[in-house]
Amino acid sequence: MARAIWTGVITFGLVTVPVGLHTATEDHTVHFHQLQRGTSDRIRNRRVNERTGDEVGTGDIVKGFEVGEGEYVVVEPDELDEVAPGRSQSIEISDFVDLDAIEPVYFDRTYYVAPRGKEYTKVYELLRAALLQTGKAGIATFVMRNKQYLTALRAEDRVLVLQTLHWADEVRDPGEELPGLPSGKAGQGKQVDMALQLVDALSTDWDPKRYRDTYQEKVRELVKAKAEGQEIATADAPPDATNVIDLMKVLEGSLKAARSGRGGGEEPTAERASAPGGSARKTADGRAAKTAKRKAPPKKTGAASNRSRRAATGGTRELQKLSKADLYQRATELEVPGRSKMSREDLIDALAGAGRRRKKSAA
Repeated sequence: MARAIWTGVITFGLVTVPVGLHTATEDHTVHFHQLQRGTSDRIRNRRVNERTGDEVGTGDIVKGFEVGEGEYVVVEPDELDEVAPGRSQSIEISDFVDLDAIEPVYFDRTYYVAPRGKEYTKVYELLRAALLQTGKAGIATFVMRNKQYLTALRAEDRVLVLQTLHWADEVRDPGEELPGLPSGKAGQGKQVDMALQLVDALSTDWDPKRYRDTYQEKVRELVKAKAEGQEIATADAPPDATNVIDLMKVLEGSLKAARSGRGGGEEPTAERASAPGGSARKTADGRAAKTAKRKAPPKKTGAASNRSRRAATGGTRELQKLSKADLYQRATELEVPGRSKMSREDLIDALAGAGRRRKKSAA
């Protein structure tokens, strides 16, 4: 039986359930020892006093914060325990939010949560069922090993899962950090339609067992080959970047290969990809289906064009009708600062404010 790495209680409202945290994953990486070249002598890492060269035991090591050159404020381990928030070993849920509203970039590590005793399973199941039926996640903080974590408690079919989250100031804004991001929509017309068909041809149900770590397999093969004195195979070079001029040809070839690999039909062409009625495809269970051609949206004129402009920056009613992805796209176009960390409501407020600023500027 797995041993809990943390024990405490979960509270929501006046309800309390004692629980334990268990690691949900394990590492399958091939691990190597460090050796001195030309020998079988192991290399060890030791804690050494840099002034005297003497090895120091863990019990004689304290933490020090440098306040000046060579000057430190020394902090003992028990002093950190005393100031740590949540010292009572409690995961107190402060809010419930839609699980889908949490951007994947915020998720960090995953833990299973189990009740600490059969007498607590009813309350545990009550919380799990409530989260599962509502699609909500319980947001809470707790302290483990002298570090406070922001967490999302969510429900699986049989177990509660605790996801540690990155704090807001730990998540970078891609628009501010990454150079060369596209400013507009990539691809046009037939290219987009062909890309949609390629995604559709490669779509299937999620099954994690279909995927494996081929790199670690190659590492094991390398170790085995060297141990047996065999020749070592070299890896293929990565493919060249796709030339924009040949993009349509590459998409057609990709779609042909995808359909062929899944027992699909004949080779697509640019004409068939954009022909009325769409093209036949194979679904995940092998049944034939129709992929209807996506029509380009009609060109906006007059009042429709004015509504589009209002929705791009302001007009709270118009903004309320948009998805978070659409709101983020508009915020990106307007270069709204801090947009990647905003909730849907924050994006609406920011875009509405931008609209009001534009009106004042025009006046």
